[in-house]
Amino acid sequence: METSKVVEKNTSITVNPKRKKRKKLTADHALAFSFLLPSLILIGIFVYGFIGWTGYVSLSNWNSLVPDFSFAGLKNYLFLFQDYRFQADVRNTVVFTVLFIGLVLIIGLVLSIFLDQKLRGESIFRNIFFFPMALSFVVTGVVWQWILNPSTGVNLFLQKFGIEPLWYTDTHILAGFKLGQIEVGVPVAIIAVVIAAVWQMTGFSVAMYLAGLRGIPDELKEAARMDGATEFQVYRKVIIPLLRPISVSVIIIMAHISLKIFDLIYAMTGPGANFVTDVPGVYMFETTFRGNYYAHGAAIAIIMLLAVAIFIVPYLVMSRRSD
Repeated sequence: METSKVVEKNTSITVNPKRKKRKKLTADHALAFSFLLPSLILIGIFVYGFIGWTGYVSLSNWNSLVPDFSFAGLKNYLFLFQDYRFQADVRNTVVFTVLFIGLVLIIGLVLSIFLDQKLRGESIFRNIFFFPMALSFVVTGVVWQWILNPSTGVNLFLQKFGIEPLWYTDTHILAGFKLGQIEVGVPVAIIAVVIAAVWQMTGFSVAMYLAGLRGIPDELKEAARMDGATEFQVYRKVIIPLLRPISVSVIIIMAHISLKIFDLIYAMTGPGANFVTDVPGVYMFETTFRGNYYAHGAAIAIIMLLAVAIFIVPYLVMSRRSD
């Protein structure tokens, strides 16, 4: 009898605190959720709600000032993929994305390795490399429009050597071949835009790679050197493979920027002659807010969203699984 009372007493002592703790955690969760609820409601309305509305408009016949929500199916999407300008936009976006990401990765890695040598005046170089990130793409576009203007800027210096590139006014397509309605290749004019974008965003990759380099233990480098590896082999076989997660992060973020680029193009070149510097963002803006083709503009926006999601969603899933 006494033993059972002791057991009951011990049981009550061990169980009750857990129950109180669970109630306390539940109350904390409810309090946290109540603080997050306004933000969740606003995000649901102004982000996902508007995405849903855009998708609904893209399936309608609203291509004038007068709203027309009658169902059009995929007519607007089929129109875009048959449109000369949108085909040129896809070509320009692919070329811009490949060149932009490749140069940001390579230049950022080289500059970060240079800064990692603990040189005198390192802080000055860091500020020089990071400064462009403080500017907006609009400012960058205006500045580089003047620098690469065929009649002013850097061409005044190049003319002394008999070189007069047309930069963003050039309509030639390098290694071009006919596909559909457009000439597929590398538009010369898009290279000028790539230069401006790389100049601004390389500082981001430098910061990422420099943080990664500083996080690699010196013991790994010394062990590789003791095994007879040259300095080049240390970077190629030890350091750069360890920086792979950072490279993936930089690729995803730069792809997100390049696929939805608008302000740099709009401020620097606009669509360009024969749409050699046009991108879906500029096309969407002019179609929707200047041409009043709202369904066509909404279809372009949805395509841009899906293009970004192709890069972002797998990355988020992979990050969540790794965590």
